[in-house]
Amino acid sequence: MRKPFPMSFRKLFVIAAAVAALGVAAGAAFAQTAQQKAMIDAAKAQGTVGEQSDGYLGFRQASSDPALVQAVTVTNNARREGYARSAQAAGDGATTEAAAARAFQTIVMPRIQSGQWYRNAQGQWVQR
Repeated sequence: MRKPFPMSFRKLFVIAAAVAALGVAAGAAFAQTAQQKAMIDAAKAQGTVGEQSDGYLGFRQASSDPALVQAVTVTNNARREGYARSAQAAGDGATTEAAAARAFQTIVMPRIQSGQWYRNAQGQWVQR
């Protein structure tokens, strides 16, 4: 009878799965168009859109641009699917929310550029 993998291996696997899922979701390679990515990048630079500690994009300032709202929605939907796959691959009761939060800490947060905004776990918008 095989022994289960040690917890440290399981954690490493979860992080690797989150990285793989976010790699697909962050670019939203199959869902997000180049134009949508450019819109989101511009909105981040302007401070309208930012990353959130829950792993998704959020509006720091309300937007009346339906194309930008759609771009954020498409990206968040792709991320949600990636996080769900990551949680499922991790097993052991892992949740989509936990995978998303972990991806924010390990992948998204380090990529936030100076001058851009993110929403921390306390719900406050912070400029890097």
